[in-house]
Amino acid sequence: MTGQEMIAFKNRLKQAGELLIKQRIAMTKAAIDNAQEAANNEGKSSAGDKYETGRAMGHLEKDMYARQQAENLKELDQLQKINTATIYIDAQPGALVRCAEYSFFIAAGLGKQLLEHRTVFFLSPYAPLAKVLLHKKAGERFLFNKKEIEILEVS
Repeated sequence: MTGQEMIAFKNRLKQAGELLIKQRIAMTKAAIDNAQEAANNEGKSSAGDKYETGRAMGHLEKDMYARQQAENLKELDQLQKINTATIYIDAQPGALVRCAEYSFFIAAGLGKQLLEHRTVFFLSPYAPLAKVLLHKKAGERFLFNKKEIEILEVS
């Protein structure tokens, strides 16, 4: 791949990551709305306490989804700040690290994704594996899944 093709591919990776996070944000918002509606609609029962327990459970569920929403928004913000227009010589945020069996995109923690018939592991810059890769260059090795892996290319 030429430098321009690699930058274009990294831009598509970033766009795919943004789309995934935006989908998560939409699902979490729907879950927050449903939890709030469930808490609001919890009717009084003859048992008395059951009403308050149901409302409390609805609010706890809403709070849990709100925390997930905050994390998703934070991750989207971090991903949008990633520079994919640069060809890097060592592994860092925005770099694509290609190995014989795996490729790693250091940008956001989205796990294993398939894009254009290529499997790419999206790593958060704060993930343990991203920290292992940090500043490594083509030709260097690291341990992954109890196997020694050689970096073929960093871009």
